[in-house]
Amino acid sequence: MTTSPPRTSPTRTPPRPARRRASQGLAALCFLAPALLALVVLRLLPAAMALISSARHHSLVDGTTTFVGLGNYTDLFSDSQFWQSVQVTLLFSLVINPLQVLIALGLAVLLNRRFAGVRFWRSLVFAPIAVPPAVSAVIWGILYRPEGPLNAILGTLGIPPQPFLTSSEQALLALIVLMSWVGVGYWMMFLIAGLQDIPRECYDAAAVDGASAWQRFFHVTLPLLRRPLAFVLVAATVANFLVFAPVQLLTRGGPDGSTNLMMYDVFRRAYSVGDINFAQAEVVVLVAITLAVVVVQFRMMQGKGEE
Repeated sequence: MTTSPPRTSPTRTPPRPARRRASQGLAALCFLAPALLALVVLRLLPAAMALISSARHHSLVDGTTTFVGLGNYTDLFSDSQFWQSVQVTLLFSLVINPLQVLIALGLAVLLNRRFAGVRFWRSLVFAPIAVPPAVSAVIWGILYRPEGPLNAILGTLGIPPQPFLTSSEQALLALIVLMSWVGVGYWMMFLIAGLQDIPRECYDAAAVDGASAWQRFFHVTLPLLRRPLAFVLVAATVANFLVFAPVQLLTRGGPDGSTNLMMYDVFRRAYSVGDINFAQAEVVVLVAITLAVVVVQFRMMQGKGEE
């Protein structure tokens, strides 16, 4: 009597949708790999190194490096010049962020209309962002000179020459004007893109209901432009916390520390004083302040329906 060989159950292959999802995930990972690698190498790794370095102290006398823990932060928080730079930075951000967003929004609404030469005017407003910040600082440094074009214009109006960059009352405002000239056109383009994504039917329905132009702006445009506005506000805040080149070239933190923004103060401590570890501690604090402000902005711009 012969016995038949045992039956082997066929191997089950995963269903096609699962394999398709796996292949799509692998393809997505391959496309994202360069960006993820750049994020790790250029962002996360330097951040971790800065955090580690902020807990050390390098002696310029004997060249030894010791672990001090929170010692750099303790010394930093007891430094009056650090607190002055924090106050100047927060004041600078408090003024320039809403100013840039409001001007960019006004220009976006104006230049989103169809009229002759609108592309030329968009390009003209956008052009300053194509100029390196150092070059923009040099241009405005010439404009702000005591014998420069701005004072010449004021002289024709009967106004005495103004000490734009040499006055502790005007220097920070002069930087705000400079950085607004640089950034407004850039943020305007994001808002124009957001305006063009708003369906025309929303405006037509509001017009049928008898809404005026201002009512359409406040009840149609602004609610549907919430996300682009939130992005522009957050991105402008981060960019303005990192302003450095104009301060370095025009004021060097003066006069009397009135333009000593935190990013310049980090540079001064690292390369003028020579205390890299102390400067790294201030970098960590600067990042923490930036994140705190951004979180508050996100909460303020978040709609009730998104919570």
